[in-house]
Amino acid sequence: MTAATVSTSKRSEPRLFLRQRQLLEQLHALGGTMSMLDFQQLLFLYCQERPNGDAPYDFVPSKFGACSFTSCADRKKLIERGLLSEEDGWHLTPAGRALVEGSMNRQLESFVRRHRGLRGDALLAHAYRRFPFFAIRSEIRSRVLDGDDVALSYIRSAERQDDGPALLTLGYEGHSLESYLSLLIKSGATLLCDVRRNPLSRKYGFSKTALARSCESVGIRYEHLPELGISSDRRKALNTQEDYDALFSEYERVWLPQQGAALKTIRDWIAAGERVALTCYERAPHQCHRHCVSEAIEAKAGEAIIAEHL
Repeated sequence: MTAATVSTSKRSEPRLFLRQRQLLEQLHALGGTMSMLDFQQLLFLYCQERPNGDAPYDFVPSKFGACSFTSCADRKKLIERGLLSEEDGWHLTPAGRALVEGSMNRQLESFVRRHRGLRGDALLAHAYRRFPFFAIRSEIRSRVLDGDDVALSYIRSAERQDDGPALLTLGYEGHSLESYLSLLIKSGATLLCDVRRNPLSRKYGFSKTALARSCESVGIRYEHLPELGISSDRRKALNTQEDYDALFSEYERVWLPQQGAALKTIRDWIAAGERVALTCYERAPHQCHRHCVSEAIEAKAGEAIIAEHL
């Protein structure tokens, strides 16, 4: 989903991200008022029907089923703009209703018609049966699917089996918070080790406090080892792979040997049974210092630990 904002023809109307407008349009098509859980599940189902790359939101398994942290953050922003009310749940204000009046397209109309009567446990059961992976963290699936042994077995099959301790690496470049967390869950990661020197990000959800909170909500422990990071001033003017290679060569030769305690901490986590994922920004491991950290850990552990780059 593009981050470009869209504006309406009236100068008095607020500027919104395209996904925020789509959120308002769906809520309006569903009647303009909805409980938190019902709307989250209907938004999830609608996004699953969108063509690849065209869904306004990604989702992650949570304790009640599919959840989009980004949509919840957008809800707060839309309340600030007077387009949603501050009541519990999702409620369009008159201003919000006026903004999207008459904007329902055929796909949305079809979706609303097919899901008109689904609410509460019936809606959850429908979502769990269609998309078992997003029910693997649900704390209420046994109640919602009581007696449906087939659906419950599909959910258990979607849960990753414990593969034992491991070292993984993952960059968040190109990911939404939800797609990033889902990848960690699918990999079986139990501990996310942030190796950024300064764990701040302009991208939603990836600054330290927000990322730690989101990890905790999906059962993944968060730890930060800033001593393994590279200061931002050293990362300027990296234009070619040769520039990256020169930086990482110096990092491995000068800085990393001084970080024995931090490297031992990671090895101890793995020895204790954790599936540790090292994380930083860059998508490609060879353009991120996390590959140097993983190689240093592998070198000390011999063949006992082989890093997997997600």
